[in-house]
Amino acid sequence: MNVFTEFRRAVMAAVHTLSEQGVLAGELPLSAIAVEPPRDPSHGDLATNVAMVLGKPAKMAPRALAEAIKPLLEAHPAVTAVEIAGPGFINLRLNPEHWQGQIATILKTGAAYGDSDLGQGRPVNVEYVSANPTGPMHVGHCRGAVFGDALAALLQKAGFQVCREYYINDAGAQVDVLARSAHLRYREALGETISIPEGLYPGDYLVPLGQALAAQYGDTYKTAPEGEWLALFRKEATAAMMAMVRDDLAALNIHHAVFTSEKALHDSGAVQGAFDRLKQRGLIYTGVLEPPKGKPPEDYEARPQELFKASEFGDDTDRPLKKSDGSWTYFGADIAYHDDKYRRGFSQMIDVWGADHGGYVKRMKAAVKALSNGEGELDVKLVQMVNLLDGGQPVKMSKRAGTFVTLRDVVDEVGRDVVRFIMLTRKNDAQLDFDFKKVTEQSKDNPVFYVQYAHARICSVLRNAAAEVPGIDTEDGALAQADLGRLSHDSELALIKLLASWPRLVDSAAEAHEPHRVAFYLQEVAAAFHGLWNVGRDDTSVRFLIPEDLALTRARLALLRAVAVVIASGLSVMGVTPVEEMR
Repeated sequence: MNVFTEFRRAVMAAVHTLSEQGVLAGELPLSAIAVEPPRDPSHGDLATNVAMVLGKPAKMAPRALAEAIKPLLEAHPAVTAVEIAGPGFINLRLNPEHWQGQIATILKTGAAYGDSDLGQGRPVNVEYVSANPTGPMHVGHCRGAVFGDALAALLQKAGFQVCREYYINDAGAQVDVLARSAHLRYREALGETISIPEGLYPGDYLVPLGQALAAQYGDTYKTAPEGEWLALFRKEATAAMMAMVRDDLAALNIHHAVFTSEKALHDSGAVQGAFDRLKQRGLIYTGVLEPPKGKPPEDYEARPQELFKASEFGDDTDRPLKKSDGSWTYFGADIAYHDDKYRRGFSQMIDVWGADHGGYVKRMKAAVKALSNGEGELDVKLVQMVNLLDGGQPVKMSKRAGTFVTLRDVVDEVGRDVVRFIMLTRKNDAQLDFDFKKVTEQSKDNPVFYVQYAHARICSVLRNAAAEVPGIDTEDGALAQADLGRLSHDSELALIKLLASWPRLVDSAAEAHEPHRVAFYLQEVAAAFHGLWNVGRDDTSVRFLIPEDLALTRARLALLRAVAVVIASGLSVMGVTPVEEMR
């Protein structure tokens, strides 16, 4: 049970009672009522804004309304005190037994603790990574990949039906460049000495592709004109690069359910179809755009173009869908892609993009509004760059790509769990420093180690319990039956309250689409646990294992297992494996 949801229901019951008594009347904004932890813990355990939210529509002074609500909340068996603060905020204090009971709930619920019905099974499409299929993924893609995957897991835990999707940008000029680069490596595999001109891809990752093409086609296309091999080499090279991308993502334990091809959208007529639907609604016209300030974008032409009325849906200006030569702009294809997602049943879409696409957000949101008649919702999460360091010094070169650091280089160097955790230690729109030296050091300044060490320490205590307290049952079911009232130390109660906030954290992070909150929360839990450990080192009465007091030992082991369950639950959202011992 989510404590905050439980007491929001109690607050809503109080509102309902006052409505029946005629104290409250009219249309009341009930959805705005919240129950949260107070900003200052000394003010109590919970705080609600109910009187502040309902006062004006109910034509009552908020403080007077709070006074009317107060006795109804005081009647709750878990409430020990209700205090009105300031203009009408209501603070609640709960009895220790209610908090102690949360430990049994956590142990009985296990890995599902924190699951909620916030999403009510609603479908949501999370599109992330979507790197051009022209080579191995780099460390910038890595951050977007981890962010998107963790966000998808977070939304699943919050009760949404999530589709993980990858958009393959395989219709642009960059794929022609890839094909030409592959042709050079193909000729090289046939024994020709080559030099790679400016503008083609120089990485050694294309060498195996060239060898495979040579083995399959012999010298058939060695001297053939480009028109004979370009389409074939595009297809072969794109397939090979996507196999590499899938392999790189698998190293991070990232697996998409759907891969959608931009080229397939063009070939199927989906781009034309989306364009026609907008035109039928009068949202396409032929016109000439004013030149933008600063550097003109790639799709700007000072001549008549087919324009989408994006400005009617929140964009700064209208946008071209076709170039003067009749070909589609990138935006035209992107509109078709989001139209395809909407027509597949996803009215809620989340796109994870690199920060350099920030100027593209408004037009894409405008397109989704137009295509869905306002029913679709697109949230674009921009992911900032990663500064890759080693002992504070920049790392610039890759073993495979030659010009950048690949995702696989980073994973091979420090491991999947470290990469995934560190990529979530900053908000997505803040730059992130990834220092190879710092992320592998065993200190409290390394958040991966700090959280993993907390879980491993707990596992160690449970193993020691079996040796020091013969016959003790450390299974969750047995520990849930412990006398949890023995957990009365201030540090124990503070830790329990923190664990009880996990379900609320899941909901709030899912609503905000911010999986980094999970990393922050786990660091807070780890700090509270390590703090309790240190208290026990100085005060023997607070140690976890006291063989002469079996009841107290069982209660404290129950607390430790609850901490381990919550840490494991949070790490699962992040895609990180909890460890049982540090090596």
